[in-house]
Order: sequence, then C-alpha cells, then structure tokens
Amino acid sequence: MATFIETAQQLGICLEYSVSVFLTDTPNKIRQIVDIIKSSTSKVIVTFLLPLDLYAILQELSHHNLTGYQWVGTESWIFDFQTAAQDRHHILDGAIGLFIPSAHVSGMREFILDVKPLNSSSNKLFTEFWETLFSCKFKQLNSSVENQRECTGHEDVTEVKNTYTDMTLMPLFYNVYKGVYAMAHALHNILSCNKTCNNKSLMLKIQFVTKEGDEVYFDENGDPAAKYEIINWQPRENGMVDFVRVGLYDASLPAEKQLTLQNNVIVSLFMQVPSSVCSEKCPPGTRKVLQKGKPVCCFDCLRCAEGEISNATDLTICVQCHPDFWSNERRDACVKKEAEFLSYKEIMGALLTAASLFGTCMTAVVAFIFFRYRQTPVVRANNSELSFLLLFSLTLCFLCSLTFIGRPSEWSCMLRHTAFGITFVLCISCVLGKTIVVLMAFRATLPGSDVMKWFGPAQQKLSVLGFTLIQVIICILWLTISPPFPFKNFKIFKDKIILECALGSAVGFWAVLGYIGLLAILCFILAFLARKLPDNFNEAKFITFSMLIFCAVWITFIPAYVSSPGKFSVAVEIFAILASSFGLLICIFIPKCYIILLKPEKNTKKNMMGKGAPKSS
Repeated sequence: MATFIETAQQLGICLEYSVSVFLTDTPNKIRQIVDIIKSSTSKVIVTFLLPLDLYAILQELSHHNLTGYQWVGTESWIFDFQTAAQDRHHILDGAIGLFIPSAHVSGMREFILDVKPLNSSSNKLFTEFWETLFSCKFKQLNSSVENQRECTGHEDVTEVKNTYTDMTLMPLFYNVYKGVYAMAHALHNILSCNKTCNNKSLMLKIQFVTKEGDEVYFDENGDPAAKYEIINWQPRENGMVDFVRVGLYDASLPAEKQLTLQNNVIVSLFMQVPSSVCSEKCPPGTRKVLQKGKPVCCFDCLRCAEGEISNATDLTICVQCHPDFWSNERRDACVKKEAEFLSYKEIMGALLTAASLFGTCMTAVVAFIFFRYRQTPVVRANNSELSFLLLFSLTLCFLCSLTFIGRPSEWSCMLRHTAFGITFVLCISCVLGKTIVVLMAFRATLPGSDVMKWFGPAQQKLSVLGFTLIQVIICILWLTISPPFPFKNFKIFKDKIILECALGSAVGFWAVLGYIGLLAILCFILAFLARKLPDNFNEAKFITFSMLIFCAVWITFIPAYVSSPGKFSVAVEIFAILASSFGLLICIFIPKCYIILLKPEKNTKKNMMGKGAPKSS
C-alpha cells in the first residue's frame, strides 16, 4: 500500500483515505472502516488484502447494502473462486484486478499428477497429500480407520476435480518453474566463474528463454519484468461469476504497447468509465481553493474577481487583465474596456452643443441689431466699441465650450482650458471697462469734473488689453511648464476607461480660474457701487445682476466639478461656461435690444440727455 500511495501521488492520483484491515479486527473497528467508505466521495476502492481479510469487510458492507463501487484487486483474491462464493450480495460485481498471466508448460500437468514416485519413496508428504486429496485415511499398524474411507494408494488422480488437478494454479507453478531455472542458471554462472566474480552482479545478469519462448531477466533492482493479466468479474444469470481476461500489462514491451485493454468486453456497474473525484474540475472563470483538512484533490471553485480571468480548467490563480481590458461576465476572457468621454453623439453632448450654438447665434443676432442701430443713442452710450468687443468675446466663450466635447487629444486639451481662460478674461475685462465708464461718466456730469479725459476710449481699450495680456502670460507659463494632456483614468469606473484631460499643473489651472474670479469680484463690487446711479446710467444695475449670476455659477461650479465623475465633470464645466455667458448676454444686452426694437421712443438723445443731471434731494 505504501508503494502504491507513493506511485499514485507521482501520477497525480488523489487518495481520499487509506485504512488497514485485519481478520482479527474487532467488529467496532470494521464498522468504523465501513463508515469511512460510506462518508467518502470516491467511487473506486483499491484493495491489497488476503481473501480472509476481505471477507470481514464484505460481511459488514452487506449489512449496509453498500454497492455501486468499482473495486480494484490484486492477485490474492481477484481470481479466487472462494471469494466469489462468499460475495453473496454481489458487492464485488464488476471488479477489476491483476493476476499472474495464464501459462502452459508442456509436461507440467503430467508431472504434477504423477505422484507415484512419492509413494514409492515412502515420503510422508505423499501420505498427507493423498489423504487430503481423496478424503481417505491410510491404515496404520495397530490402528483402525473409523468413520473414514480407507486409502488404497491406487486411486485415480485424474478423476479428481479441484484447483490442484484442473491446473488453475498453473501460473503459480510457472513462476516456480522459472524461479528454479533462474537459480540453476545463477549457480551455473557461479561455478563457471573464478573467485573474483561478484555473485550479486551475476544474478542480475541472468537472462534466458524458457522452452515456452518467454524471456526471463532481472532489472537493476533484481525484479523481473512485470507481466499481469487484467481480470474482470462478470456475473452470470445463475449468480455465479466469470473471471474474464480483458487486458494485459507487459512491462517488457515498449511504453506505448505495455497496456492493452478491451474496453468493449469489460462489464461494470457503471454505464461508462466511473467518475471518482472529490471535486469536479474548476471551469474557466474560476480558480481552485483547497478544502482545509482534505486531500489536494478536494477543493472549491471560486469565481475570479472582477478584472481577473482564468481561461483554462483547474487553474489555481486568476490572471489580472491589462489596465485597458476588463473581464467579461464569465470571467474567462479579457475584453477591451469601453472608452468614455463626452461625445457629440450622446444626448448630453448634443444638448450642450445645441446650447453652445444657440448662444453663438443669439450673440450674432444681438451684434447684428447693435450694428444695424449703431448710430442710435442706446448703442452709442457707454462706448459702443466695448459693446462690440464684449459681444465678440461672448461669441468666443460660447464656441470655446465646443472644445470640451469630443475625444480628448493633446491639442484639444491645451486649447480648451487656455481658450476658456483668455476669452473669459477678455469678456470680464470688457464688462469691467463698461462698469468703470459708468462710474466715470457719472463723475463727469458733476461741475468742474474732467475725469473722462483720463479714461477715454483709448484708455478703455488699453485696460481691456492689459487685463487680457496678464491671462495670456499665465496661460503661456502653464503650457510651457506643465501643459494639460490626454489621460486615461482607470480609477473611477472598473469596467470603463475615462478619457479626460489631465491638468498638468493644478497651480496653472487654478491660477487661470483665480484670475477670472478676481476680475469678476472687482467688476461686481464696482457695479454694485454704481447700481443707484440715475436712470440714464442704469446699465450698472444690469452689470451688477450679470456679475451676481456669474459669481454664483462659478462658486457652485467648484464643488460640483470636484465631485462629478468622468465625463460629467466636463459637462459641469461646459454648463458653467454657457450659464455665465448667457447671464452676461441676457442681463447686459437684452434690455437694450428691448428698447431698440420695442421701445424706439426711448432710444433718443433727448431722452438720454433729459435725465442726465442728478436729481436734488
């Protein structure tokens, strides 16, 4: 059994249990062994037992009606008729085992049955043998034979039918025959050799062919070549068992020819080759985890974790997919992750694109109206050039939001943030210029004031240029030191790749936003101070309201931008750009368009000048 266990482990065969059985075992011990068999999951039982030891197990198994096992036996019982007779409950039906090959040696049967020389030599062995064979008793001197037939010594041996006379034990006789000849050859070699010969090596070098044609030799361990017949227990209708030869194993042949098996002849309790495994094979998509305290063939199949696969059976580990790939539903293959970004084709991208284009068209319509009525007092008041520049910058603001939509690239990443930063500063600078003009114009109406000459059209243009130039310098430094770049984000979603623009330098990004915020707060403060000026300068009220909307949008933008995942952060930024742009456009220009188109009677120089002086309290 120890040799079998060692060989089985080398071949990858798993043993669930191994117990020893003896005829002298107590009934309690036998029951414990049967309980082990009952609780096991294996369906194949290999035995190295003598027939008497096997009887004890068979008797207890019959009490529990335990059938349905594939028994594998050795030559000790696989060809034993008495064992078959003891198996009244057919527990061993279909058993397979190894037995010494059948052989025929010419003259062997005649020699075995010729026992007359033993009689003539007055050998005591003859007397015991003859009495046992014929169930009789030789009459001794001064003794009588009672209750038993007297042996004559002339009984016919050939008429007796048992395992001795039918040559069932011929294979054993044949092994003895070859053993005797091997010893004879060894003695011959020793006697023909000088004192320097190694007797052990001479024995290993023995090689001869019997008169039946079988070659006899020994390997380096002193063992002859293994040769066994494969015997199958096949029950008959009358309850008897036939020992059918279904194959042969001959170790002297080449490896591919050593085992021959007639599968179609084998009779078994199973319709096909029995499956005797502790655990079924783990399919692809799972990995093996050994069960604690059980043999290595007992394991659980755990599904691979997300992002891991196993594409073969019985794998002990799952393989991590490449970052660009993700495991499929069955966890047996890696599939390419879906790349997610704000696209023009999806609903959200399409709506934001439509809003951007609508804002651009709306700005163009306002610009057309202002150009059409450029000579009217409403347009000329408060520096019409700044108004057109503001409309131009608003157009750029609406259009720059389009750079945030689509698959991020190196150029689009650098363009979207810098274009947004510069156009918004240009826009806020124009609003700031208009706010300062309102304040300066009010002070210019006071007696003796010449403040407007210090902040005329040229100074207004220079202020806008100066404020914008500072943002341009910030953007150039940002793009030079650490520009934005396309980035694959694997952290937000496990099964998706978020394509986004990494900021490069977070300081550069927040410097751009901070500068826009600084100008917006300054503009809001100045507009707030000018909100109670006379009606003909009430543009400050609209600027105040537009700046209030602008600041509110961008203050709420920061937490929303930081907390939004993936493409939604881009959508939040676009929404902030569009909302603040619409706020400036509607609050500053729509009231003027209303007067130009629907209240033309108020669009006169007289109306504007008639309310130019401040009212006295």
